[in-house]
Amino acid sequence: MPFTKIEDQVELFYEERGTGRPVIFIHGVWMSSKFFHKQLSAASKHYRTIVLDLRGHGSSSMVHHGHTIAQYARDLNAFIQKLDLKNVVLAGWSMGAFVIWDYLQQFGENSVKGTVIIDELASDFKWPDFSIGAFDLPALTQFMRDVQNNRRAVLEGFVPLMFKEELSKDDFSWMMEEVTKMPESIASATLFDQSIVDYRDFLSEIKKPTLLCFGREEKLIPVAAGEHLHENIPNSRLEIFEQSCHCPFLEESEKFNSVLEQFVGSLDDF
Repeated sequence: MPFTKIEDQVELFYEERGTGRPVIFIHGVWMSSKFFHKQLSAASKHYRTIVLDLRGHGSSSMVHHGHTIAQYARDLNAFIQKLDLKNVVLAGWSMGAFVIWDYLQQFGENSVKGTVIIDELASDFKWPDFSIGAFDLPALTQFMRDVQNNRRAVLEGFVPLMFKEELSKDDFSWMMEEVTKMPESIASATLFDQSIVDYRDFLSEIKKPTLLCFGREEKLIPVAAGEHLHENIPNSRLEIFEQSCHCPFLEESEKFNSVLEQFVGSLDDF
């Protein structure tokens, strides 16, 4: 299995297939690169497809430090430098969107050709002037306590909410295996930081093309979140997946892969 060492005690697991423009898929909180298996198999026919496990997730190092969005972004930069990638497309699902925006804040757009944002808000926190946020402080506090006290029960309730239709037993099983790999200490630390970051003021500074992919089903993230991003990111396009919730790349994988292929192809003209 391929790993790249980015600093002492931290190795990031990744898989890659295909050739051409590199597209890096970045997963959500507690998830892993395995959630992008349908892209690794299909998208690699058209470009260099890379799926990455962030530190503490999936098969990457389970270190107990550095679990902030800012550090994940620094890890992403180190990964890009290690593989000497140029003109990359960054595709971030859920928390992965925050990692992309923090990367752009810290390192700029020189190495980036475009970005893909999958079902995420500009901030997960319900700020006084941002009512569509997912968490207020009492809800976040209770969620973190539940993760500490009975994480499996929390995730058994949470994972099905990511999908419009009921999951098969096999899919539910491998997903639960992936999302329980990390210890609770990492799970709660990551949850807290990703729930309070706020990129609303940064969106207008993004100049490279952005594809916004949102599921119509609003069990977790409202379509209004995508509309807000579309209004504030200058060169953006909003695509709604009518038969999806939080995971259009799994729920409508053929359509998602087609839309993504068209978007990546269009970047040659930018």
